[in-house]
Amino acid sequence: MRADRLVSLVLLLRQHGRLSAAALSRELEVSTRTVLRDIEALSAAGVPVYAERGRHGGFALLPGFRTELTGLNQDEALALLVAGSRRGAQAFGLGSALASAMLKVVDALPDSYRDTAAGAAERLLIDPEIDLLSRRLADEEVPDAIAAEVLRAVFAGHKLQIHYAAVGQTPKWRTVDPIGLVTVRDRGYLLATKSGADRTYRLSRVLAAKELDEPAQRPDRVDLDRAWQERSTRFRTGGDQVTVLVRLNPARREELVGTALAVLAEETDADGWLRMEVTFQDQRHAEWALWQLTLSAEALSPQWLRDSLRERATAIATRYGTSS
Repeated sequence: MRADRLVSLVLLLRQHGRLSAAALSRELEVSTRTVLRDIEALSAAGVPVYAERGRHGGFALLPGFRTELTGLNQDEALALLVAGSRRGAQAFGLGSALASAMLKVVDALPDSYRDTAAGAAERLLIDPEIDLLSRRLADEEVPDAIAAEVLRAVFAGHKLQIHYAAVGQTPKWRTVDPIGLVTVRDRGYLLATKSGADRTYRLSRVLAAKELDEPAQRPDRVDLDRAWQERSTRFRTGGDQVTVLVRLNPARREELVGTALAVLAEETDADGWLRMEVTFQDQRHAEWALWQLTLSAEALSPQWLRDSLRERATAIATRYGTSS
């Protein structure tokens, strides 16, 4: 629609300051003639857009000009408000900024949309803090100062020093080249390289961070979704990981999925139980996870896991089988 395109044109000029007709046509995917007609329409409507001649000329808005988000339709406004209800921004220290932005979105909406969009958003809840069993979901706090320092380095393309506490190791300082940030189930991760090798750091384990002036060694463009998938695959298939075949009461499925690294296969037996092939970090992890499920799960293979669980059960039975 032309109204949407006119709003987009104004927002482009506000963001970039000055753009040529050719650049605007590429951004808006219309002809330069259409851009010129839109500029004339904006001028006629009182928008202070003017042309600058010369080699580096183009179109620009008078300094200080502001416009309301009248181009937002009701569905677009609702999408923004619902996005603002997600807790993932907390992982990057953006919670307060996101809340402020949502207030500005509501304030800038036309009167005809404001009450309807805000009321609809109240009827949608995304990722609550507890599930139906009143189990509180894992919530990892990242201090605002650390999150802000990491964000600055990522956006500026600078090297980053982090004081990182890896599992089972003494915290130490590392200098990395930050690539991007990923949030998964409200857990934030920094994707980076160190001496050219891929590294993934959990933000909650960063004890301190410092942006450096030195440019980071990283590609100009990155496909974070693909990078995350590749690293996830390497993580699931590396180290001492083990694959287990298990029969499971479907009522405990989410509990198993929540602790396993990956579910490789799944089918339903004739009695309604699930037959699942899952991967765990190591033998100890597999034994612990299956033990937590008690009689709701049966490890079918490998045999060492069945033996280990039987020995543990025997030891428990022996301890409580005699009177004190």
